[in-house]
Amino acid sequence: MDTVWKEFSDIHLFRFALDTVVLLVAGKLLKWTVSVLAKRNRRLQKTVVPAVYSITNWACLYGVLLIFLFDFSDNRWLFYPLYSKGGLDVTPFLLIVALMIVTLAHRLVKLLTKYVLSTVYDHYHVDRGLGYTFNRLIYYTVMIAALCISFTTVGLDLSALGAVLSVIGIGLGFGMRNIAANFVSGIIILFERPIEVGETVEINEETGRVEKINLRSTTVRLDKSGTLIVPNQYFIEQVIKNRTTEKPSASIQVSVSSEMDTKKVEKLLHEAFETVKEADHGLAPDTIASVKLIRLRNHSFDFLVEIPLLPGNQKDEIENEMRHVIVRLFRENGIEFAKEPIEQVILRDS
Repeated sequence: MDTVWKEFSDIHLFRFALDTVVLLVAGKLLKWTVSVLAKRNRRLQKTVVPAVYSITNWACLYGVLLIFLFDFSDNRWLFYPLYSKGGLDVTPFLLIVALMIVTLAHRLVKLLTKYVLSTVYDHYHVDRGLGYTFNRLIYYTVMIAALCISFTTVGLDLSALGAVLSVIGIGLGFGMRNIAANFVSGIIILFERPIEVGETVEINEETGRVEKINLRSTTVRLDKSGTLIVPNQYFIEQVIKNRTTEKPSASIQVSVSSEMDTKKVEKLLHEAFETVKEADHGLAPDTIASVKLIRLRNHSFDFLVEIPLLPGNQKDEIENEMRHVIVRLFRENGIEFAKEPIEQVILRDS
């Protein structure tokens, strides 16, 4: 440790600090110049400026690492062999280079898909799901190539790695069948696209939006219960309701006694809707509610009220307010709700 610190002290630390400061100042100057040039163009501010900022930040980071490797290239500790493999001495220098290859590949492919390919997809009208599939395939291909190059750099034999993967494949076939099935299902989803990123699906009677499709699982953000991680096999084997094209609506079901006047009940339900609409809950002025008598029973009549909603309307809030208004109007006009048969109450309690 003393020898390493002595080498640090003996090397031109001032030159390293000066080169680093110059690089960071150049990065700041570049970002300032781009922001000034794009100040009057909103399109450039949304596309070019963020891309240049991100690329500049990572260029400065890797520039500092390269300056470090160059300025300290005559240090013995940087090239001290940690272990030897096939005649190759693996040194801290090689490990740093291998790490830089992987992280640089990861960052470059992210920048490519976010700022370059997204523009290409928009220009050629590629739908969002297909574009996401292309992005994932490009990402996995580039990262596998980067890992192979990194393994080769530090002296790992890829043929030995292939043998290890073969053994792992046998293990997957016997002891990890579910993981293998989810992996294959993920590939099927990415190519066949039964569901796509951004679509709305129903899972276990809850609706949510597909946020991310990985090779093993899919992330669905539910409307009420947070985020759900769903194994890909579930989407292949189960019947999934795709509600993307479904128009949003609020629905309230009401059961009244069979002795009530159905026309009067229907009129009061329309009146309840008009009351809620006038209370300014974000409903469009031309919104019309649908009131239907949907079921006739021996002791009750069932009505369904459906209200078309605009994007951003609070469905739960509107349904809750409708229920309050319906209860008040029914009480004021002598409308009785249906009573649950005692046989059902006894059966439920038991």
